[in-house]
Amino acid sequence: MATSTAMTSQDYMQREEKYGAHNYHPLPVVLDKGEGVHVWDVEGKHYYDFLSSYSALNQGHNHPKILNALKKQAEKLSLTSRAFYNSVLGEYEEFVTKYFGYDKVLPMNTGAEADETAIKLVRKWAYKKKGIPQDQAKIIVCEDNFHGRTVTIVSMSTDPDARADYGPFTPGFVTIPYNDTEALEKELQDPNIAGFLLEPIQGEAGVNVPDDGYLKKAYELCKKHNVLFMADEVQSGIARTGKLLACDHEGVRPDVLILGKAISGGMYPVSAVLADDEVMLTIQPGEHGSTFGGNPVAAKVAMAALEVVREENLADNAERLGKIFRDEFKSIQSEMISEVRGKGLLNAVVIKPKNGKTAWDVCVAMKEHGVLAKPTHGDIIRFAPPLVINEEQLRDAMEKIKETFKEFE
Repeated sequence: MATSTAMTSQDYMQREEKYGAHNYHPLPVVLDKGEGVHVWDVEGKHYYDFLSSYSALNQGHNHPKILNALKKQAEKLSLTSRAFYNSVLGEYEEFVTKYFGYDKVLPMNTGAEADETAIKLVRKWAYKKKGIPQDQAKIIVCEDNFHGRTVTIVSMSTDPDARADYGPFTPGFVTIPYNDTEALEKELQDPNIAGFLLEPIQGEAGVNVPDDGYLKKAYELCKKHNVLFMADEVQSGIARTGKLLACDHEGVRPDVLILGKAISGGMYPVSAVLADDEVMLTIQPGEHGSTFGGNPVAAKVAMAALEVVREENLADNAERLGKIFRDEFKSIQSEMISEVRGKGLLNAVVIKPKNGKTAWDVCVAMKEHGVLAKPTHGDIIRFAPPLVINEEQLRDAMEKIKETFKEFE
């Protein structure tokens, strides 16, 4: 094998193919460096990152404030587990609960862990507070959801790729169509319903934005039936859609708020579940936990990342530039563009195949022009640049995207 300095992109890709599991299908680019909205491959070619690691990098690559927080804490104390108190966790817990307006936080590491935690928490509440008979609690979920990859989470998925050959599945989930309050109201008649789990905007499904008023109506129905409204804001939260949380667009305060990804600015695995005392304190010592959850490095990184969101007005930037992005995309004259949708800087473009060319081909061609994005569900391209992007950078990237579509005419 050649030395690392002499390796080409092809060498790196072949090594991953040989030694790594084949559970991903990456775009053929090997990234080596990132800063803000920019990334560079191993050959030194520059790109705009329009995926942001699925909205984990809202604050951009290697934000200096977040990076400094990580370095300083890592040099001092990295991990204690929860067997002991540490000098940082309480500071973070106070910071994050006040930041989002909840009594308590349960810190975890990944989005999937946070969703699992929320499911367990709501079931605990169902048995201890609502009085549902033991092992009878149900959680309503939506078709086309994406909440993670664990066995329990794929048990409530409707994606055949996520479910195939992983059974037997975890029971206790009721699936309804997304954006359908009539279906929700019907299922809420069941007295054993404990919670309703949804993404305020479905990210992996292709940025499915519900009708105006859907979240508020769903929340009110849950309140009426004493059911907990659980919002998975792992992708849609932390200023991505033009508000701090996507639920804020309709003034909805979830009973259980699930966060991840950009809560650390992509610098470190951090996730969180927030709820008030009546719900959170149903879990007692020994009933749930995580060795790394709430570690000192994660705590310092998350505080810095959330401070950046406020200090740099990233929600306002996402709101303003998102409108420009959608207007610019709608101006492209291409038979391949059948729909443009989104909120803030969480957007998707539905691609109509032409001459055998698909969304994958468009993304490969965009890469050659210096913009990185990735298809989802075959015919949809998700566009989610870091929220630190400015208008000049956005318009420069849009010109590159427009040039790409000209190639397919």
